[in-house]
Amino acid sequence: MGVFSRFTDIINSNINSLLDKAEDPAKMVRLIIQEMEDTLVEVRSSSAKTLADKKELSRQVHRFETDAEQWQEKAELALSKSREDLARAALVEKKKCVENSSAILDELNHIDEHIAKLQDEISQLQDKLADAKARQKAILMREKTASSRLKVKKNINSDRVNDALNRFESYERKIDDIEAEVESYDLGSKSLADEIADLASDEKIDDELAQLKARMKPAKAAPEVKAKSAAKSKK
Repeated sequence: MGVFSRFTDIINSNINSLLDKAEDPAKMVRLIIQEMEDTLVEVRSSSAKTLADKKELSRQVHRFETDAEQWQEKAELALSKSREDLARAALVEKKKCVENSSAILDELNHIDEHIAKLQDEISQLQDKLADAKARQKAILMREKTASSRLKVKKNINSDRVNDALNRFESYERKIDDIEAEVESYDLGSKSLADEIADLASDEKIDDELAQLKARMKPAKAAPEVKAKSAAKSKK
């Protein structure tokens, strides 16, 4: 199983658990990052063990190759001493060493492929973890802002706010009634200053009326003069 397939199973199981419990998004983001970090630590530990196993197998290959060379030398020595039986036995041992070395080399090739894929997945997981951490602050800020807006919306639409606004309107109407009552006492009663102001206003109107009469007199006299001139011309 690859790193990401295992990681996806872990995340999905925890997300489903969070959704069932209706946990907040901030806690969910922290959990996802924590799972990614734990998975990364675990995979790195597994990768380190695999590398250690590879080194041990490489040492075994070296030992088998060394043993094969030594059995080759022993076979040559036995043959030089006319001990063909010993030479044959030495070659048999050499063959075993070569076969063991070859088998381990095949296993090492598979391990190298596995390590290469593992390193690639670790690199991808590191990139995704860095991206998640970089986005975590923005996500938490968005969640906080959205929660604040939701709280404001609830307050705006709450009955308590509407009741308060209705009380304000009631108070305003009461104040309007009081002001109107105060103004009603002033109706029909004038102060000395008000009476003098009225006299001044009346005098101003009389002056405007006199000026209007003066302007109207020449206009009325003009037709009479024209009529007398016409009568004289007929005579």
